[in-house]
Amino acid sequence: MKVLALGAGGVGTSAALIARRRGFFESWICADFNVDRAKELAQRTADPRFSGAQIDASQASQVTEMCRAFGITHVVNLLDPQYVMPVFTGALAAGANYLDTAMSLSAPHPTDPHHLTGVKLGDEQFALEDAWRDKGLLALCGIGVEPGLANVFARYAADHLFSDIDEVGVRDGANLEVAGHAFAPTFSIWTTIEECLNPPVIWEKDRGWFTTEPFSDPEIFDFPEGIGPQECVNVEHEEVLLVPRWIDCKRVTFKYGLGDEFIDVLKTLHKLGLDSTVPINVKGQRVSPRDVVAAALPDPLTLGDKMTGKTCAGTWVTGKGLDGRPRQVYLYHVTDNEWSMSEYGTQAVTWQTAMNPVIALELLATGSWQGVGVLGPEAFDAVPYLDLMEQGYGQKFGLREETARM
Repeated sequence: MKVLALGAGGVGTSAALIARRRGFFESWICADFNVDRAKELAQRTADPRFSGAQIDASQASQVTEMCRAFGITHVVNLLDPQYVMPVFTGALAAGANYLDTAMSLSAPHPTDPHHLTGVKLGDEQFALEDAWRDKGLLALCGIGVEPGLANVFARYAADHLFSDIDEVGVRDGANLEVAGHAFAPTFSIWTTIEECLNPPVIWEKDRGWFTTEPFSDPEIFDFPEGIGPQECVNVEHEEVLLVPRWIDCKRVTFKYGLGDEFIDVLKTLHKLGLDSTVPINVKGQRVSPRDVVAAALPDPLTLGDKMTGKTCAGTWVTGKGLDGRPRQVYLYHVTDNEWSMSEYGTQAVTWQTAMNPVIALELLATGSWQGVGVLGPEAFDAVPYLDLMEQGYGQKFGLREETARM
């Protein structure tokens, strides 16, 4: 397996440092627009299988050319979702398999955005499924932590814990704090703005996909391992677009524990137009307001030594257990920033995200996972994934029985 990993930021760095401990691949190119950062990451691994290269991921032709030049078998897109389609189509043209942690961007319904869907997350990718199938190639989409591991949990619950599922509800929360900054998102602010300010999508079996207002339907969810109760709200996320395609259930939701301060900041950015991706003229230069916000905030890659706390990603499933009786479980994974920094030198949020595409690559390399076309993580057997996660990567998942819907 020859890997082209696009992005040398927080997730790309964590992925390389995780992958260097595994032997399933022949080569791994760290590619980034900032070639110095890419080469520094390759050097940091202290592994001859890694090298650094410069690429403009907004240009599909450059992805194709690099794949062909280095005989790449698998492209891993670890960039913001604005780059999904050029990387996706560039890999397809080159005849390389593809993985990403976020799917192609949505566009709100033009007249009724808080009730009807417009272009949904991943629609552009699924539109090309026949092309991937015809070439015998796999595009494994949404294989980060959320989406990704959360989807694997849903598959595991459907196959091994439930006879009938009412709801698959992804719930994300953390108690992370960053010292020295009044406001410092621990993940890409570009992506965070996109998913939090777009109309959230919900899926119901008798209704299909529909939307609601941002930050709607607040609920208190008690997160494990000392994180505790947090208010979670509806947010646009890929799980809602993926899970119903492969898992029989009645409803799918995604809610995020953002906190009042974070929500207030996002609302203010929206009110000021600073969430826009449309370039504006600033003293003769065309710049995107959202790119300015991202440039003004600290790079999540640099925050690890200033962070404390844990982050939790998980899937809350309700329905009937295998015995036919009502059952609710929360399947989850927690990463402690102190551990990820001491063990890998990268912060918890980016490490937890990066672990999953590396595990998926290894499963594909060994043949434990096989497929063609545009697929989500829930299209595959969850057991090999969870076994490798524990036995090969030292990461156990939790399973908490719930007694009542909160």
